[in-house]
Amino acid sequence: QNIREVEALGIDLMGFIFSPRSKRYVAELPEYLPAQCKRVGVFVNADIPFITQHVSDFGLDYVQLHGAETPDLCRQLRKECPNIGIIKAFSIKNSQSLLPTAQYEGLADYLLFDTPTVLDGGSGETFDHNILNHYTGHTPFLLSGGLSLDNQKQTFSFSHPMLAGYDLNSRFEIEPALKDPLKIKKYINNL
Repeated sequence: QNIREVEALGIDLMGFIFSPRSKRYVAELPEYLPAQCKRVGVFVNADIPFITQHVSDFGLDYVQLHGAETPDLCRQLRKECPNIGIIKAFSIKNSQSLLPTAQYEGLADYLLFDTPTVLDGGSGETFDHNILNHYTGHTPFLLSGGLSLDNQKQTFSFSHPMLAGYDLNSRFEIEPALKDPLKIKKYINNL
């Protein structure tokens, strides 16, 4: 039901976490999968067979690589799943954090810029978005990392020609993996 409620808000992408260490881990196929928005599988340092099995089982449109996945893994994934989109996540500490993104030009459809964390996946904390003014790549990016109703003015004041969207997660949850549709609706309306 939560998937249906969030999808009805008109979002573009919905993520499903396939990292077993995550408290949001999707261990089995839900009763309903979104039909109006694109399905994104989020993986952390998974191997190709694990990823391709989930692409098939969940009918994924995108694979989000949130670990230390190499450009070679992206190339191999493109061969195995030619119709899948790739989102490669990067933790942003400073402008030097942007240098590795150049290796993924032409391999990733989107980059995702997030806050550094010792955990797999996100931390729910923000980073200085002004660091992204140093990004000169040609791959569009999604902004992530502690986005919330509390910091939306700061987030919306940031602009960049390659900014393609916002990744809303922990600050929009009632509990891990259960989103608050009212908060998301308010954010979208404010945006």
